Amino acid sequence: MEAWYKVATPREEVREGRSFNPDEFAIALEQVVAGTAPEDYRDPAQFFARTYFTRALREHVGMVLRRLSGRTDNTAPVLTLITQFGGGKTHTLTTLYHLVTSGERAASYPGVADLLRESGLTSVPKARVGVFVGNAWDPQEGRETPWIDLARQLAGDKGVAALGTSAREVPPGTESLGRVFQAAEAPVLILFDEVLNFLNRHRGMAEAFYAFIQNLTVAMTGTTHGAALISLPRSQVEMTDWDMDWQDKITKVVRRVSKDLIVNDETAISEVVRRRLFENLGNENVRKNVARAFADWCFERRAQLPREWTAVDTVASEAKAKEILRGRFEACYPFHPATLSVFQRKWQALPQYQQTRGTLAMLAQWIAWAYRDGFTTARREPLITLGSAPLHDMGFRSTIFGQLGESRLAAAIEADIAGQHSHARALDADTQGLLRDIHRRVGTAILFESSGGQTDKVAHLPELRFALGEPGIDTTSVDNAAFALEAQSYFIRRMGSDGFKISYQPTLKKVVNDRRASLDEEEEIKPAIRKLVESEFRRGASIPLVLFPRDGAEVPDSPRLTLIVTDPEAEWNGNNAFREQIAEWTKYRGKLPRLYPGALVWCIKKPGRELRERVELWLAWKKVAQELANGTLGGEFDRAERDDIHLKVKDAEEAARNEVWGGYRFVVIADYEENDGLKVFDLGSGYSSNNETLCSRVIDALKSAGELNFSFEAGYLDRKWPPALKEAGAWPLASLRQSFLNGSLTRLPDPDTTLRTKIVEFVERGDFGLAFGQRPDGTYERVWFQERISPDEVAFEPDVFLLTKTKAQSLTSEVTLPASLVLEPQAAPPKDSLKDSLTDSLTDSPDVSIAAKPSMEIAPEVKTKTLRLVGTFPPEVWSRIGVKVLPKLQQGSELKLRIDLSVKVSRDLADSLLSELRQTLTDLALADTVEIQESDL
Repeated sequence: MEAWYKVATPREEVREGRSFNPDEFAIALEQVVAGTAPEDYRDPAQFFARTYFTRALREHVGMVLRRLSGRTDNTAPVLTLITQFGGGKTHTLTTLYHLVTSGERAASYPGVADLLRESGLTSVPKARVGVFVGNAWDPQEGRETPWIDLARQLAGDKGVAALGTSAREVPPGTESLGRVFQAAEAPVLILFDEVLNFLNRHRGMAEAFYAFIQNLTVAMTGTTHGAALISLPRSQVEMTDWDMDWQDKITKVVRRVSKDLIVNDETAISEVVRRRLFENLGNENVRKNVARAFADWCFERRAQLPREWTAVDTVASEAKAKEILRGRFEACYPFHPATLSVFQRKWQALPQYQQTRGTLAMLAQWIAWAYRDGFTTARREPLITLGSAPLHDMGFRSTIFGQLGESRLAAAIEADIAGQHSHARALDADTQGLLRDIHRRVGTAILFESSGGQTDKVAHLPELRFALGEPGIDTTSVDNAAFALEAQSYFIRRMGSDGFKISYQPTLKKVVNDRRASLDEEEEIKPAIRKLVESEFRRGASIPLVLFPRDGAEVPDSPRLTLIVTDPEAEWNGNNAFREQIAEWTKYRGKLPRLYPGALVWCIKKPGRELRERVELWLAWKKVAQELANGTLGGEFDRAERDDIHLKVKDAEEAARNEVWGGYRFVVIADYEENDGLKVFDLGSGYSSNNETLCSRVIDALKSAGELNFSFEAGYLDRKWPPALKEAGAWPLASLRQSFLNGSLTRLPDPDTTLRTKIVEFVERGDFGLAFGQRPDGTYERVWFQERISPDEVAFEPDVFLLTKTKAQSLTSEVTLPASLVLEPQAAPPKDSLKDSLTDSLTDSPDVSIAAKPSMEIAPEVKTKTLRLVGTFPPEVWSRIGVKVLPKLQQGSELKLRIDLSVKVSRDLADSLLSELRQTLTDLALADTVEIQESDL
């Protein structure tokens, strides 16, 4: 469909911005009479070219013309004009003045022939006209009183003489007025405008003027060729009690025969606007096509739109109802019907609302901006909708406030709809195509639909859908935009299930934003973020955690898989100094190379302020909830808002927790195949869950990527067996363990425990063998294969080896005895043979002595001896104690091992070493039995 501004052409003064002042649309009746009014109002032909005879205007003008023609059917001698949008009181008076002063010539003016035909007249009666404009009238020589002035206008000096000599002091009676009508020698029409203004300025003449009006009413009733029209304001804005008293008095006198002039359908409104503001409406076929497309769209979605637009009654068929709706769209073109009808539906009860000139001035500004913007930004709207109102323009905004009588809405419009940094603009940043600026359009429509003076000051979703929907836009898009805008706004609030309202009173969200702005960075925001991150990572953690390390020395060098959570202020950008820092901390602990870099798993936050903003919002909601509970926050908020405060706090907390999950999305591990030794995984977006923990999320991601396993099978070791060790068939357990720890092989959450368990299983099953004590000839002191062994035998020492199945088979077959060999029973070893064996094992440790202590004999047949190893073991034999000494001691019972280790370290490394030792003892389940003592010596 063609954009409206390419079809319809506004008048030149509208296009050029010369019709923004309401006075441009105000008729000064006294200037029309004096011939000093603008030509559009002064010249009858031009005036009628821009006048649309609404139903009410035709009816009232017809009544006056019939009365002046001598007919008394369906007419009245005196009428009161109390008008709404669609012509205006003064416009009606000016219409009558031009008609009756032109007489028969008036039949040639646009629209007059139809008016005469409808009124049952053949021509316009020529009449003598008396005009009284209260805001312009002041006593002068020759027109000392209003009635003298009117008499002179109607009949000249004869009319003044007919009033009598007392006319300067007292109002004329009915007979005197009758003589004036006769002196006119023609039908008489008297037009009163701005009567209350006169009474207010000339209070001393109020009683006399009231008597004059009362007598005039009676006198006019006595003639068949005369009529009087008195305009009175409907609005009581800025009226004093005195004004209202006098309005009531005059109304009671004249309204016996008056009738309100009210335009009650958008078709009449559209014609008034189109004639006053447009010079050309464009191609008729285009208008019809647009009307048809919109009507069809409405009927396809009529269940979601206001029923008054698409209702099908028992008389009209659906096709007929659709045709009626098409006609309404066509009659309002280039406006959407909702754009014009909102003034009748919602605004007409507003005390400040100017029915004619104020609205025309507002629409002139609206059209001028929309026309220019359409060409400048290539907009595509087929009709002028409520959402297109230029609320960002301060002049237009001022006009709106004047019509609404509520300038306090300025903050609401600026913050939520049209300001440079408004919530609607922020939401519209990524909108395009038909949904371009959809949030601003929805916010603007909410303003127009919810600001009226009706009882239900709410913009309902069906109204918004009808006002903003068009072919190509689904109603759900309007709904989503409305809900999204309300969720962010400070002055737009939800009303019921489908309503929205804008108000100058802020919502609790505005208070929350104020509290958020007052939060202290160091005392509130940062500690809350760290506490939240810590609680989420600690919840259900299955591996050790290190939180927010300040340097690499604070990260232990432990074989167990460890999750390190970096500070929330540290963000992962991929390639920056922070990545280099993580690589450095992964390789080194302080200045020392790490033994277990593969055990480190870094979890790092993505760039952005989302987590900070969620936490700030949560803290602010908690503050507001506390203030409401304490009664320190004012009570001007809706009860529904107050009742929902705890839900808001809960939702804000949940959003902050979700952002921890979504924010900490980068996992970094050691991988020496990468250039900088780091491999990065993006976990993607995440949400807090009761069925999952952040720790398990990281672990599952590493498992899915093949970087972590809880176990492994024999085939995995066969495939990963180092080529350099294949011929020997022996893999030192210390080297095997290190391969799991440095990332060469798959990561294991607890590598030592898993390796011991699996090696015991593999040896017993015959997948591998285990040996220790390698001799120069390639044999071993002890080989286990296809037999049950204790996990304690699996020591990760250089002298302990995992053997391939082939190697283990060959070694065990070499020591198999021939079947014919008969072994003779041997005597039990002497009682000191164990001691001698131990002595042989400790020949490299001369400082170690073996003490034998006779035991108390409990029974004659049982004799035991306790052996204790006491002394200092040099470092070079430490690795052989577990292989050569402890297995021999297992021949006895009640084996006990006590430890007394000491080391001197610099004070700089003491704290980190203590932390690592405590972690290691915890990993070995020895934290309760082994004590770490400190000394400054």
